Amino acid sequence: MKCQEMLGALSDFIDGELEAHLCAEIEAHMRDCPDCQVMVDTLRKTMVLYRKYGQSQVPDDVQHRLYAVLDLETLKTEES
Repeated sequence: MKCQEMLGALSDFIDGELEAHLCAEIEAHMRDCPDCQVMVDTLRKTMVLYRKYGQSQVPDDVQHRLYAVLDLETLKTEES
């Protein structure tokens, strides 16, 4: 399994909703790919934090800076 092939299945993998043979492929891939291992660990931690704290409103100034860094300023303008 290659890194790109794994991306679409990560959420189901972390949630334990992926078929056993695909989980085994992802786990084998992560043993040989430290970048993907870091990505999966980070995604797991993000999901735990999201579930723990839920959604909250991001302050406008923080949202503005985030959108600017991610080059999403046009999206922010459209939402307003």
